Amino acid sequence: MPSSQTEKRVQGIDVLRGLCIVAVVLHHINLRIRFQNCSLGKLLSPATHRVLFWNGYYGVIVFFVISGFLITTWSLKRWGTLQQVNQRQFYVMRFARIMPCLLALLAALSILHLAHAPQFVINPQRSSLPRALIAALTFHVNWLESRTGYLPASWDVLWSLSIEEMFYLFFPLVCIWTRKQWALISVLASFVVIGPFARTVFTHNPYWSDNGYLSCMDGIALGCLAAILVRKIQLSRRANIVLGMLGTSLCIFITVFRATAGLLGIYKIGLEVTLLELGTAMLVIAVQQRFETSSSSGHWSTAILRWYGRNSYEIYLTHMFVIWPLVGIFYHSQQPLNSALLWFLAMTALSGALGYLVARFYSEPLNKALRVKLLQGASRAQTAS
Repeated sequence: MPSSQTEKRVQGIDVLRGLCIVAVVLHHINLRIRFQNCSLGKLLSPATHRVLFWNGYYGVIVFFVISGFLITTWSLKRWGTLQQVNQRQFYVMRFARIMPCLLALLAALSILHLAHAPQFVINPQRSSLPRALIAALTFHVNWLESRTGYLPASWDVLWSLSIEEMFYLFFPLVCIWTRKQWALISVLASFVVIGPFARTVFTHNPYWSDNGYLSCMDGIALGCLAAILVRKIQLSRRANIVLGMLGTSLCIFITVFRATAGLLGIYKIGLEVTLLELGTAMLVIAVQQRFETSSSSGHWSTAILRWYGRNSYEIYLTHMFVIWPLVGIFYHSQQPLNSALLWFLAMTALSGALGYLVARFYSEPLNKALRVKLLQGASRAQTAS
């Protein structure tokens, strides 16, 4: 099993994940209740609205970089080199972490669809329940939606999981097949180069341009490259601060100063996502280096974000179970639009609480139990043979 150092959480990365999942939740609430129409919302500038409520997609992009970084870091700590990745152990660990929550989600969504629950029924002109289940279990929800249109929002969140699962499927195979680290780095770098082209070539299909495999895999690849780099270098404290500031600046440039980025034309060539990914990679390198040289447990001011970050997977999969009912209550009870702030806060808090409960009492216990059972079973089989 992983060492105690591997099990420790990097507090700065949890903060990043917390920011991302909050951005996703706020984005999905704002699509249903436009905050800009309430009195407080009218006081905010358009730029502030974009930062607070329209960064959900960018939050997912940052998640991709973090995923690539964490899985590569974990693999290096466990096996020493990526070329020595144990495929069976890798797949067991990923299965135990991902599938319990995913299968429970699919079961709940199937029941709600069959019960004709509002906002959870799949439009038969676009897809069907069996087709959506097959797409979710074979990692191509993004491809399905690019061909037929959006599934209900509770299904739509699985587009990003399809990309991550496809990465997990091929990552250990590519690590072993390349044999040499320089060859693996070349493969990863090729995805970084292809990413901007994929985002511009498929402009006839905006969904696939944004959510396709090649359009997003460069973020995961950059995360992998960042983890490999961290393994090889040790930055001075000053250099690490500079790297973190540079990464933060790039992230702020894309998520905050979009008008300036638009004037520079980087959106037209697909580089806005690349710059965000590069900034995130710099940030996680700086955070990881600080983690390895410091015993700090994280500042109290970031505790809430770290809590959201620790439960980000479960929150991401389940937050629409909070948003849709509360949005329905908001409109059905004819709540004044000026109360939107309270509803936004309530939905964000309850989404976090639901994700925490699912993680605490379902997915994490199953994750640990499956890892022990499956890995011990594999070990006994190898011993017997």
